[in-house]
Amino acid sequence: MPGTAAGQDIELIVEKVADDGGGILPPSNGGRGGDDGKRPPKRRPSPRRYYTGIALGIVSVLMFFMALASAYLVRRGSPDWVPVRVPGLMWFNTAVLLVSSGTLEMARKRLGLLDVAGFRRLWAVTTILGVAFLIGQVVAWRQLVGEGIYLASNPASSFFYIFTGAHALHLLGGVGALSYVAWRNFERAQVTRVVAAEVTSYYWHFMDGLWLFLLVLLYLGK
Repeated sequence: MPGTAAGQDIELIVEKVADDGGGILPPSNGGRGGDDGKRPPKRRPSPRRYYTGIALGIVSVLMFFMALASAYLVRRGSPDWVPVRVPGLMWFNTAVLLVSSGTLEMARKRLGLLDVAGFRRLWAVTTILGVAFLIGQVVAWRQLVGEGIYLASNPASSFFYIFTGAHALHLLGGVGALSYVAWRNFERAQVTRVVAAEVTSYYWHFMDGLWLFLLVLLYLGK
């Protein structure tokens, strides 16, 4: 019968559509991108993870130096304690480090005004000042060695080299972060230049404040 034949034809069409998946599931790209197979661009992750990471890093560094400071205060009263005079060059190095914090904030301000060229110049100045501080610290250590003051000379000299050396090592990591922000192509990065500069500034300012604390501690311990 004609009705029966038409019904069988409809059933065959429905079965074929179901087998082919046509009209049943939406396109995997959500209907975007056409037939060229291109995926939509990935969204950058939330910057909160970077702020959390730098906060945890700062806390861990702070705990390390506070433990050293506690040991320093306890050991300072021992009979074999021979105070170490802070080299005058280290006061100059301190000024260089403080100026670097100022140039860093000036660079961030230029970035906020979308002046990328001005940002790069001031950011480079900050990096150079950081390197100058490290070189100055090495020169100061050589001055102490020239005076016959070594790491194992006495407990005071040991703490002096440990404090200044550990700080220089952590500041070297900050110089690496400054260099990363200066040379990174942020168009393809998962973090924006603004966020990277801000996170780096938190660490750099922390290292500045930490150095002031250590310098006062060493000066009062002489």
